[in-house]
Amino acid sequence: MEHILLKVENLNIEFHDHDVPERVVNHLDLELAQGEILGIVGESGSGKSMTAMAVAGLLTRHDMVMEGKILFEGKELLHADRGTLRQIQGNDIGIVFQEPMTSLNPVKRIGWQVEESLRIHAPEMGKEERFQRVLKALEDVELDDPQLVYKKYPHELSGGMRQRVMIASAMICEPKLLIADEPTTALDVTIQLQIVKLLQRLNKEKKMAVLFISHDLSLVNRLCHRIIVMHDGNMVETGATEEIFHHPKADYTRELINAIPKLEKISYE
Repeated sequence: MEHILLKVENLNIEFHDHDVPERVVNHLDLELAQGEILGIVGESGSGKSMTAMAVAGLLTRHDMVMEGKILFEGKELLHADRGTLRQIQGNDIGIVFQEPMTSLNPVKRIGWQVEESLRIHAPEMGKEERFQRVLKALEDVELDDPQLVYKKYPHELSGGMRQRVMIASAMICEPKLLIADEPTTALDVTIQLQIVKLLQRLNKEKKMAVLFISHDLSLVNRLCHRIIVMHDGNMVETGATEEIFHHPKADYTRELINAIPKLEKISYE
């Protein structure tokens, strides 16, 4: 029996910053098994990124109400204290965001930034071991000349290289789950495909689960084993990728699929 790593039960997220509360995620359930890639797809405002942020423990606004359960290896995260979340964030759960330039510190060298999670989660680790771990992480994400990249600043790298650095940072503590929230949106099509292939390889080699958030169905089709389709905070449809693309049940899913110019499928094997 497959090991369920992440379980979300009846998740509701509401904003209370207007006269009438706005529900952005409505009664969402999902499960993610160890080593599985699950895609959450939908247009802007569908609630997909809010779901990812809730799983990552990054929703802390005072005008927000969250209900339900988020269980990671049986630990309840939705109402966990900051100490519990800090222990899991960056260690068991790695996160990659859409725009690396907003996540990377412009005045710190790449090596120092990739090392950050090790300094937090493995304080006993020596300087030389940290250095070697960072070089290996940069190599793992297929960056040429890791020693050179280590010394560079974010502005000296291309967009695709910066996103690889962000993936290396998220992977440095060998997390069990990688949350990738629109990680390819700011990149051109060729680089997007390279990043998708990289995530596929890391998933296979490290047996790491991936929660992949995107509005781009063609990328989700290439990468994910299963898909959740969201619209206006609701789960419209869920199932195996093959099934969703060849036998969509919901009209909304059909519209999304029909809007894709051409589908090419990369094998999972």
